[in-house]
Amino acid sequence: MAKMAHTCYRVQDLDASLKFYQEALGFELSRRRDFEEHKFSLVYLTLPGDSYELELTYNYDHGPYDIGDGYGHIAISVSDLEALHAKHVAAGYTVTDLKGLPGTDPSYYFITDPDGYKIEIIREK
Repeated sequence: MAKMAHTCYRVQDLDASLKFYQEALGFELSRRRDFEEHKFSLVYLTLPGDSYELELTYNYDHGPYDIGDGYGHIAISVSDLEALHAKHVAAGYTVTDLKGLPGTDPSYYFITDPDGYKIEIIREK
């Protein structure tokens, strides 16, 4: 049986990305591996109570990455969508208004991380 293990993002500023994912979304550091001789670091983050990991890959001295047009987003479900949205707006993060699919009540919004990756925040089912 197979299961998802992690999603990898390549980031330009590891400190800024760690701060964003920990402060804005509540991720916790799972593990970190620094390969200084090869000029890269791998940082694994998880949400409390979840084993699925977000891997942030930091290649030393690399500039900004181009986000391909085939990439979409990751999604995180939360119990109080409106409260987290208000917190993100107050903190000055780049967020969309609350949205819903056509003909439905608002059930999600997007927040953008320091590298321009979009994270969909959805109402927990």
